[in-house]
Amino acid sequence: MSHVLTCISPIDGSVYAEREALSLDAAQQAAARARSAQASWAARPLQERIALVQAGIAAVGEMNDEVVPELAHMMGRPVRYGGEFAGFEERGSHMAAIAEEALADIAVGEDATVKRFIKRVPHGVVLVVAPWNYPYMTAINTLAPALIAGNAVLLKHATQTLLVGERLARAFHSVGVPEEVFQNVYLDHATTSALIAERAFDFVNFTGSVGGGRAMEQAAAGTFTGLGLELGGKDPGYVMEDADLDAAVATLVDGAMFNSGQCCCGIERIYVHESLFEAFVDKAVAIVEGYKLGNPLAADTDIGPMANIRFAREVRAQIDEALAAGAKAHIARKAEDDGGAYLTPQILTRVTHEMRVMRDESFGPVVGIMPVADDEEAIRLMNDSRFGLTASLWTADIERAQRVGDRVDTGTVFMNRADYLDPGLCWTGCKDTGRGGGLSVIGYHNLTRPKSYYLKKTTT
Repeated sequence: MSHVLTCISPIDGSVYAEREALSLDAAQQAAARARSAQASWAARPLQERIALVQAGIAAVGEMNDEVVPELAHMMGRPVRYGGEFAGFEERGSHMAAIAEEALADIAVGEDATVKRFIKRVPHGVVLVVAPWNYPYMTAINTLAPALIAGNAVLLKHATQTLLVGERLARAFHSVGVPEEVFQNVYLDHATTSALIAERAFDFVNFTGSVGGGRAMEQAAAGTFTGLGLELGGKDPGYVMEDADLDAAVATLVDGAMFNSGQCCCGIERIYVHESLFEAFVDKAVAIVEGYKLGNPLAADTDIGPMANIRFAREVRAQIDEALAAGAKAHIARKAEDDGGAYLTPQILTRVTHEMRVMRDESFGPVVGIMPVADDEEAIRLMNDSRFGLTASLWTADIERAQRVGDRVDTGTVFMNRADYLDPGLCWTGCKDTGRGGGLSVIGYHNLTRPKSYYLKKTTT
């Protein structure tokens, strides 16, 4: 029986796009085509693969005028922010720029009798399972280095952003990347799991929920297929007593609310030194009260609907539970809040870690703010989480930031910044946030395997 994948637009609940998922047999054939094409792709000169990927990135940029409103329809991000191409290009271009060095042989030693070195060789066929919240930027994190390293790639995109994979494939094929080497595929969960279980792929990179990550691990159990998993987050911000208060408020509030709070490294809880707490809250409330909630196609909309009504339902539940337990809400319900996907962004105080809004991933426009007495209390609270993606520290003292950062269980430590992926750094996490790492030289290491050569020049 065929399975139709349906994208429901959060703007008005209408069906925006539909595609039929591949049958298991058709999906197996797609994977087989990728495997057959991979060796010849890997045999091409590295500079040729780099140039083709860079051309593909540029071709995506040429579609941006169409991409921006399409994203608004599919997942609700306001058109005023212009889409994702700047970050998409930054990440892809950086990975292209470092490829030659990152993939270079590691010389171990050579003399008259023996030559020894370690090569980095592609895994083979890579499955990229990409999320809907930043559908272009998250996909390019793996797509660009995987192709450059010589892998063939199958891209399975989230149903909420059903058309993104089509655009990426069209762009890359238009510049000469072979269709068998990069395929956009429509797969349901059962077919995806079946392919992984039968070792159709040599590496799987998944960005999504903790539950989705568990399903990936269960499908791969016993196959020894490599997995890269970026899962949930509950990223903290910590404002120390010497912080630039205005900069901290502006950045952390934006980190909590941008994209309707649907950011992998969005700020979901904030700890403020008690001497700055009241001033911080007052300034944060003033910013959020000024937001215009509404149709993302309107030029004056700051915050659009959440991508799906079920996501908004979870955020409302966390807020309601917190209020029932004694939390205080600071933002009055906005007129555009329809009780569905359009959700009033909210700031909560009098919160505790007994409340789900401070423990579970919200992935929506709500943030809890707590006062703390010192670094020790802040570190304890930041680490009181089953997630570990990023932490944002605000201080004028870089050595203090490093000392605190060393004690926080997280994949990235920011000082005086938040909610940003520097492609020169490894994007990684710990605990329930997952494992592996993307971008940077480490990203290439995860998309290749080491192969050692011991070449003895004589037999005597």
